[in-house]
Amino acid sequence: MKLPHLAGWRGAAGLLLALCAPQAQAHLVETGLGPVYDGIAHFALTPEDLIPVLALAALAGLRGADYARRAIIVLPLAWLLGGLLGAWFKLPAIASLAWLPLLALGGLVAADLRLPVVATMLIAAAAGGFLGLANGAAMAQAGPGVRGVVGIVGAVFVVTTLAAAAAVAWQQGWQRIAWRAAGSWIAASGLLLLGWSLR
Repeated sequence: MKLPHLAGWRGAAGLLLALCAPQAQAHLVETGLGPVYDGIAHFALTPEDLIPVLALAALAGLRGADYARRAIIVLPLAWLLGGLLGAWFKLPAIASLAWLPLLALGGLVAADLRLPVVATMLIAAAAGGFLGLANGAAMAQAGPGVRGVVGIVGAVFVVTTLAAAAAVAWQQGWQRIAWRAAGSWIAASGLLLLGWSLR
C-alpha cells in the first residue's frame, strides 16, 4: 500500500532534480580534451557535416584516383577558409540550408555523372566553404574558436582520404551500384531534412 504523502515527496524531489539539471546542448562541442579535440568531436557527431564529406569523397573516388587526390586537398582547404571566416567574423550559420549539401552531393553520387575534374573540384570547394562557414560560426559561439576549426579540418582530411580511397578501390560491378544506392539514401535524407526545415 502506497502512502499518499510519499507520492508527494517523490514528485517534489523529481521537480527539484529537473530544476537543477545542467543546460543541454544539441551538439557536443566541449569534450574537456581541448579545442582541437572539441572540433573533431563536433565533426564526428554532426551528421550534417560528416555525411556530405562521405558523399563528396564517393563522388570523387568513383571518378578515379586523380579526382580523389584533388578532392583530398580541395575540400579541407575550402573548409578551413570557410571555417576561419565563420570564426573570425562570427557569421551566422544558415541552419535552414543544412539539407542542401546532402541533397546535392547524394544526388550526384546516385546519378553517377561523369563530371570534368574542374567541376568536381568546384563542387568540393563550394561544399567545403559552405560547411566550414557554419562550423566556424559554431566553434566561435561555443568557445573552441579557430583551434576547433583546425580540429574539424583535420578530421575532414582523414575522412575524405579514407572514403575516397575506398571508393577508388571498390567500384567493380555490384560495388559501384552500392555506392550509387548510398548516394540515393543521402539524397533522401536531404529531402527529409528539407521537409523538416519547411514545417
